[in-house]
Amino acid sequence: MPPQRKLPGHLETDPKKMLERLVGLPEVKVIGLYTTETHVELHIESITLRPGCTVCGVPAEPKGWREVVLTDLPFGGKSTALHWHKRRWRCADQDCPNGSWTEQDDRIAHSRMKLTRRAALRVTEDVGRKGRTVSEVADELGCDWHTVNDTVIAYGEVLVDHPGRFAEVHALGLDETAFVRPSPYFRTAFATSIVDVARGQLLDLVPGRGGDEPRRWLMEKTPSWREAVAWATLDLSGAYKAVFDAVLPGATQVADKFHVIKLANDRIDETRRRVQNETLGHRGRKEDPLYRARRLLTMAEERLGTRGDEKLKGLLRAGDPRGDVAVAWEAKEAVRELYGHQDQALALEWVDALAEDLTDTMRPPEVRSLGRTLRRWRLEITAWHACHFSNGPTEAMNNLIKRIKRVAFGFSNFRNYRVRSLLYAGKPDWSQLASVTPR
Repeated sequence: MPPQRKLPGHLETDPKKMLERLVGLPEVKVIGLYTTETHVELHIESITLRPGCTVCGVPAEPKGWREVVLTDLPFGGKSTALHWHKRRWRCADQDCPNGSWTEQDDRIAHSRMKLTRRAALRVTEDVGRKGRTVSEVADELGCDWHTVNDTVIAYGEVLVDHPGRFAEVHALGLDETAFVRPSPYFRTAFATSIVDVARGQLLDLVPGRGGDEPRRWLMEKTPSWREAVAWATLDLSGAYKAVFDAVLPGATQVADKFHVIKLANDRIDETRRRVQNETLGHRGRKEDPLYRARRLLTMAEERLGTRGDEKLKGLLRAGDPRGDVAVAWEAKEAVRELYGHQDQALALEWVDALAEDLTDTMRPPEVRSLGRTLRRWRLEITAWHACHFSNGPTEAMNNLIKRIKRVAFGFSNFRNYRVRSLLYAGKPDWSQLASVTPR
């Protein structure tokens, strides 16, 4: 007689109970199973007591069954369809207005959802947190794109709109990012990113690139929340400055350092193109001195080195007879030198003196334009020396948003765009996902 196999005591050996444990759903009985090479069809029913009427309390009587098909997590590497055979009940009291109803268990699936709860939680995290494509997740589950996307939005919107997602904000940044261009014949629609630049958190996305929507969003916050915002960063945008002036008058506005220097570089390019056309009568070509100098002109002086400095001066002598481009280059370096100061009062004196010098009538028109901008934004530019906040975190959030746009091959629905972006870059509390009731 062969020896009997000894199994560990914690193993379940009843085939029926083994199957129910593998299914892993609360208080259900497996009533049928059908499998193919790629698909599993699982039939279950709930183990429930006879309920009472929710209106009058009279014990209910069975009325029949309703079969609901849900997409579940893959089982054994196969797509799984969960056939939930729901009981239908009716009140035994003929005079009760309640009529009939179908049993519901949110632990298995929420009402009107096409995915089981555990599958819905998984796809929300895969698409929202990990940035996976909706179509890729849908292929894994064996369902269509809309089933996964609708689930992510239903669960994700509750998560990103949770009132505790962000608390007090001390430094707020605004910046625009392209949302969608409906067709080549329509203008690009923009959205405004609202960012906590101190913590690097995307707070929200609103339509437009300034004006009513960002103002409305800020006005919906409590007065104490708005008063806590001490710094407001922006990229020399008059529209966003108007928003801050109207809604956050107590916040100190800070012009982004990168955009100030970029403005100076843009003026160099404008000057170079004008001089190119005036001297040679055509746009830059690869053999033209100013075209060959275009990269050197925008590099920091300390990065040129001896060889680069000599090459730049030689190209300017050959292609800049009146010295306009050289003046624009010196103006750019003077703007860069502004950020070498640590004292705000000294920086303000520097900006005032520089603006006065650049707006001299003897300067090229592009340089005078730069001087006027420096004068108009003098306080916002030098506020950087007091806090060292920039709009860099806002630009970083825009990069994360663009990553989601690339994964999705673009968006046309703003709700989808907002929720997907906030799930990825808005730092929601993912520990709350298990308790979310979808909208």
